[in-house]
Amino acid sequence: MANLGFAFDPTAVPESEFAAIPSGEYPAVIVDSDMKPTKSGTGKYLELAHQIIDGPYKGKKVWARLNLVNGNAQAVQIAQQHLAELQRAIGLVQTISDSQLLHNRPCVIRVEFVPADAAKGRKNDSNEIKAWKSISGAMPMTTAPAMPAATAAPAAAAAPPWGRK
Repeated sequence: MANLGFAFDPTAVPESEFAAIPSGEYPAVIVDSDMKPTKSGTGKYLELAHQIIDGPYKGKKVWARLNLVNGNAQAVQIAQQHLAELQRAIGLVQTISDSQLLHNRPCVIRVEFVPADAAKGRKNDSNEIKAWKSISGAMPMTTAPAMPAATAAPAAAAAPPWGRK
């Protein structure tokens, strides 16, 4: 046993930015991105570091990994769907070739808490980003030409499902 020589209060020290957060929806921006090789070396994934911008977890980071180059066609399809969802959520509805264009654009991320599970090879609690949506809750505008006013759909029909009452 060792005497520290002082009283240590762990509540006075901020949590690590790597600690898992509870499941929920959080406003966030992408602060870093990189294409990385998969463990097998046969594919690549886009790693996106999201930073929460408001609330009790402000400043915390959560990562998403999108398998954009992979021998598993379903993994690629899911990654492409997630990237498209992310781009719509941040209002970037154009073809991109540089992930830098995704940075610093606010959106809402739906985060799932994943508990540690030694049987599945997870040593620590973690988080997974499951969805992205516009920070205002409304669908972003597309680059398609606007419909003439006489044939425009009523505003209620244009509202996203979560915005309808």
